[in-house]
Amino acid sequence: MSRFADPLSPDLDQLSLRWLWVLFLAALFTGFFYNLDGFALFDLDEGAFSEATRNMLERGDFLATYLFGEPRYDKPILIYWLQALSVSALGLNEFALRLPSALASAGWMLLIWAFTRRVLDHHTALAAGIIGATTIGIIIVGRGAIADAALNLFIAGAMFAIFLHFREGGHRWVYLAFACMGLGFLTKGPVAVVIPLAVSLIFYALKGRWRDWLKAAFNPLGILLFLLLVLPWYLAITWREGPGFLLGFFLEHNLQRFLEPMESHSGPIFYYLPVLLVVMLPYTTVMLRSFVELKERFRDDLQGYLLLWFLFVLALFSLASTKLPHYIFYGVTPLFILMAMHLDAVRSRFLLFLPPALLFGALLALPELVGLIKPHVDDDFILALLSDYPQHFGPLWHAFFAIATVAAVFFMFDRRMARAWRIFLLGLVMNVGVAGLLLPAAAGLQQAPIKEAGLAARDLPDTVVMWRLHNPSFNIYAERSVERREPEVGEVAVTKQDSLERLEDYEILFSQRGVVLVRVLAR
Repeated sequence: MSRFADPLSPDLDQLSLRWLWVLFLAALFTGFFYNLDGFALFDLDEGAFSEATRNMLERGDFLATYLFGEPRYDKPILIYWLQALSVSALGLNEFALRLPSALASAGWMLLIWAFTRRVLDHHTALAAGIIGATTIGIIIVGRGAIADAALNLFIAGAMFAIFLHFREGGHRWVYLAFACMGLGFLTKGPVAVVIPLAVSLIFYALKGRWRDWLKAAFNPLGILLFLLLVLPWYLAITWREGPGFLLGFFLEHNLQRFLEPMESHSGPIFYYLPVLLVVMLPYTTVMLRSFVELKERFRDDLQGYLLLWFLFVLALFSLASTKLPHYIFYGVTPLFILMAMHLDAVRSRFLLFLPPALLFGALLALPELVGLIKPHVDDDFILALLSDYPQHFGPLWHAFFAIATVAAVFFMFDRRMARAWRIFLLGLVMNVGVAGLLLPAAAGLQQAPIKEAGLAARDLPDTVVMWRLHNPSFNIYAERSVERREPEVGEVAVTKQDSLERLEDYEILFSQRGVVLVRVLAR
């Protein structure tokens, strides 16, 4: 037997439910709420969503969204309404803008727990929730001021309701599925309908129950519920704005994204395979183990459904021309349940704890890696942003990730604690490290000059424009609507340092690491 085999470690179902609950609640807090306002909004996505919401409140127009004075047709309205409600209650700040996503992420994990408890058992349900709430990709995206957390909540709700209808029957699950698809359609559009309908059609057909699928899919009350949720806003925006939204959203931001790469976001057909290995840390080994014996997995209704859900999403977005890492998250919900089911099957301590050890080791070495890469960067603006990079990786960074790395290596050899406890504890450590150190460091490097420039522009009486930059978070901190265009004489521009050579005369009002705020005196 391998020295790393762990046959004596207690199985998941032998662990204390009370302590699993403690871990689950700790995972929800550290994953989605801890240090939620501890770093600036990230551009482009967080800045764009947040500025569209701020602009909505400024104009008092809750039907359409605008960015830099232009209609924003990227996403439907629901996430903006949720952010606007949060900002109205808590003020314009990072916490309020991110809170809807944090709550949606927590709800997503609680939904995983509730479904898994119903179809399996309490131990597996808590493990699935803990795994989901301590996975690095989910922690980063799930706390962002964007639409993806809410979309994943609604997709999960629809998919769970569909399986419960398959297993138990009853119209209530059909209605719940339609309601979730409707809310998802208001959050991010057709993907919230395509995934549940396509996966359920394939699954029911494989089980020889396609007639049951037709009855559910064309349930009149279910369709009516969906339309009642979706049509009022879609009809209102079309009536007021004309066909611009429908053409821009459905054709450009959905169909065209599938057919052509947008904004250079392309990749090979296997793009999501390495992405999965990273975004599922520290549980990469558990994920890979879940794919063993696929033939046996597909014979079981639940596991077959979960695998089909994941594989459909993987295939759909692998075939799409536009590829972004977070697209695969629409299919990771079933993986959390499968991983909880097969956590005990990973008997090798070495393989189980190798991914977190590598993750923490890489983060420990990150400051040195930045220092090695910096001399090879040709972009003057990026070089300026990196000019003070050591300040963002202080002694706490090195101490924290050194201890985390040692702990992960130690757990490879320790036999006194159950494997599940060990890997879950490392997941909590990762949550704290990502939320408390990694994201603040990344925001400090990338966003701090933009935030400070925005704060400096807040009380200026001048017209402020953004020139040769695309950072909508500036508008949030300036608390004003800013156009993206060339500045005129007498106006103030936020721009890059190297843009000043295009001006004849100017007055510098603010300067920090390549970002400047200048009053244009002559062109």
